[in-house]
Order: sequence, then structure tokens, then C-alpha cells
Amino acid sequence: MSRILAMENGNAAKSRLRPAFLWMLASVLSCAAFLGAQSKSAPTGAKSGEEFFIVSSVDTAKKELLLKEPTEITELLHVNEKTRYTDKSGKEIQFADLRAGDTVYIRSTATPAGKLAVSIRKGPMTLEELHRHYLK
Repeated sequence: MSRILAMENGNAAKSRLRPAFLWMLASVLSCAAFLGAQSKSAPTGAKSGEEFFIVSSVDTAKKELLLKEPTEITELLHVNEKTRYTDKSGKEIQFADLRAGDTVYIRSTATPAGKLAVSIRKGPMTLEELHRHYLK
């Protein structure tokens, strides 16, 4: 009789552990799927460290750009002789080639005088970039 009770208690313990095991397995699998999705290479468009802006105005005399984020926040950005400018295909362009309404990807650094552009790349906002930055 005690042997039968021990078998029933063992089966009861197993049946209590099964839901906990399944929950843990589901958690591990969902975390693995999330991390796998996060580690995929970045879509075409912005390269690492670049931010997307719309050029609002260009002041060639002061070497400044007034930029607008898609969220309507504006920002003043300075350029200097070390700033690199390229078009969407990677071809070198000049500061004077930038116009209001252009869409650009900018890599910048903070200085005491404000933000300074390290590189400016003209290029469209792709659907993948739109989702990655603003439609999470």
C-alpha cells in the first residue's frame, strides 16, 4: 500500500512540475526569438551612429544647417572643413549642394559651440528606417 501511495505522490509531483517546465521553456524560446530578431543586420539606410534629418535651411556664410527631425523638432548644426559630404550612392558632394527639403543622415559630435557634423550623407528615409526609428 505504501508503495502505491509513493507512486501516486510521484505522479502528482510530476504533474505539478510540468506546467512550470512548459512556462520556462516558452520563456526561453521567446527570449531567444527576440534576441535573434534584434541581432539581424541593420536595414539599408542609416549606418551605425547616423541620425536622420530633413534640411530646413542652409547658411553657407555661417556654415550652419537648420535641421528638422521627422517629429518636427529642430536642431542647429555646424559644419567645418573636416565635415565629409556624400550623396546616396557615396559620391562626394559639397556643402553648397545641400538644399532645404533634402533628407540627410548625419553623424555628429558635441562641442562647446554646439553640435558639429562629422559626416552628412544625402539619402531618402526608407520604410525600414521609418519603422526602426519611429514606429516601434
